[in-house]
This record gives sequence, C-alpha cells and structure tokens, in this order.
Amino acid sequence: MSKSLVVLDLGSTTACCAPLSGGALSAGQAEQIAPLLKALADPVRLRLMSLVASSAGGEACVCDLTGAFDLSQPTISHHLKVLHEAGLLERDKRGVWVYYRARTQALASLGTLIGSPER
Repeated sequence: MSKSLVVLDLGSTTACCAPLSGGALSAGQAEQIAPLLKALADPVRLRLMSLVASSAGGEACVCDLTGAFDLSQPTISHHLKVLHEAGLLERDKRGVWVYYRARTQALASLGTLIGSPER
C-alpha cells in the first residue's frame, strides 16, 4: 500500500511557515512541514530538486536527469515521485516522458521557515 505524503497548505504560508526562530510550531504545523523536509533529506532527491529548479525553462524531463546519476531511470522516477507527492514538484506527462517543475511557492515557504527573521 502506498503512503502519500501530506502536502503543505500553501494558502496559509504565514501560519505554517513563519521562521522557526519566530516562535514554536504547533504539533499540526510540524506534522504538515516534516514530510517536505523528509523528502528533501535524501541526497539524490536534494540534487534532483536542484537540477529541476535550475533547469532552463524551469522544467526538466526525466530523460535529462538520469545522466547526472549512477542510478537507473526507474530509481530516478521513484525519487521524483516522492518529491511530487510531497508537493515540491509539479509534473506533466508528454508522450512517454514526464516533465517536472519546481513548485517555487513551496520552496519559498520552506526558505522562510528555515530562514531567520531580520532583526
């Protein structure tokens, strides 16, 4: 049975993504944010996220990403699926290939969470 990850509610970025140093997270907020951080905690997924986010045109095909790793295409696709289910990537199937785009709003929310408030 597949376990899908909770997607960050981007509609309430202030409620769920205030800087960690700005106040304690509630249990619900922590449960909502942890899957995104967990998805990024794997070195392959972190590199994939970086490759997709920095790709020309803001998107990358699985076929363009496999060469950067010593992993099979199905393994790369699995990692991309985890990032997609976490809400960090959007995907679009075109023929036999799948193209991925970073959800910049989700990345910005995580950046705000990890960043420190200006003092």
